[in-house]
Amino acid sequence: MLHCKMISKSSLSIGAVILVSIISATSAQIYYPPDKPSENVVNYGRCLTPNSERALCIHLEQCTYLYNKLLTKPLLDADKMFLQRSQCGSNNGKVLICCPERQIGAQMPAEPDSTDTRIRASLPEPGTCGNVISNRIYGGNVTKIDEYPWMALIEYKKGENGNGHHCGGSLINDRYVLTAAHCISAIPETWTPYQVRLGEWDTQTDVDCEVDVRGYKDCADPHVDVTIEKVIPHEKYVSSSKSQPYDIALIRLSRSIPYTEFIQPICLPLKDILKRSTFEGSVMDVSGWGKTEQGTSSNLKLKAEVPIVPLNDCQRVYSQRSVDLQSSQMCAGGQQGIDSCRGDSGGPLIGLDSSNKMRVYYFLAGVVSFGPTPCGLQGWPGVYTKVSDYVDWIQQNIEP
Repeated sequence: MLHCKMISKSSLSIGAVILVSIISATSAQIYYPPDKPSENVVNYGRCLTPNSERALCIHLEQCTYLYNKLLTKPLLDADKMFLQRSQCGSNNGKVLICCPERQIGAQMPAEPDSTDTRIRASLPEPGTCGNVISNRIYGGNVTKIDEYPWMALIEYKKGENGNGHHCGGSLINDRYVLTAAHCISAIPETWTPYQVRLGEWDTQTDVDCEVDVRGYKDCADPHVDVTIEKVIPHEKYVSSSKSQPYDIALIRLSRSIPYTEFIQPICLPLKDILKRSTFEGSVMDVSGWGKTEQGTSSNLKLKAEVPIVPLNDCQRVYSQRSVDLQSSQMCAGGQQGIDSCRGDSGGPLIGLDSSNKMRVYYFLAGVVSFGPTPCGLQGWPGVYTKVSDYVDWIQQNIEP
């Protein structure tokens, strides 16, 4: 992707010298920007942080979080390196720093209690996760090349039949992918979940490229395949159940995955208001490489908008098939030709939290569980595992 780094070799060397002088000269006095920093901060352009988070290039002292970190004594080598790599130039002798908007005017967080250190270290927060940036999922559209960068494909070893991707998932931090339990526990005996692919867009090419509206070619990084260390299906999941409650599973990757512009986690619904919500009246996105109207899997990552259907209405439909839905499930879709479908199992139902206009982000509302055959039948919504009901289970089962 093309983005404004605003860094030349000369500005890097000058900035590094200035940063060292600031480290030596700053007193314990801490400067806090105004309460509404976005209205007062001088913005020198867009940039990417060392963690590939979209940000603003501003004066160092106006990025309170990083400025306060600079004043920490002693300054850790890792923090010093991060600050140096975050420089995006200089202006009139002042260091410019690449600062996420959420950190403008933000104080350094308090040390977490010992009881939740592991959880806080394991789950990213908005700003790092859920960043808001056509073959089709039944009536959907082709995604942009950097859209939904948390999307994952699960690859299986299939005995004599080779390997294949047959389920989706969502990256929730640098070591874990969330998917459906049936993608782990309801597979043929000869199949073994083997590895996860991240940063994919077009399964037929590597490197993936698209041409933007200006006619410029825009290319992604090569996709990343990482082997699976451990699978953790929910202990109460029963593959033979018609209603498929507890259809959720974690996949632990064999190594930590660095975030890039094309590989980033999605946020979990950690806020109380999201945990309590039924999301009725909302419209959400589904995404994946599942079957299209032509009955074949797409090579491109697709998306479709689906309305959330009240659970009681959904239950009335599925009771015709002796399916008893639970409160830990949710339904979406039910429009002719617009649905998630086979191959999208385990993939995300994506909500947008815009309650804070300064920090709009995507969160994982649901995991694709099951639906009608054929897909996209009028009046038959798809059924999803409601992630907010499993946040505690996820936190209890992830490790640093």
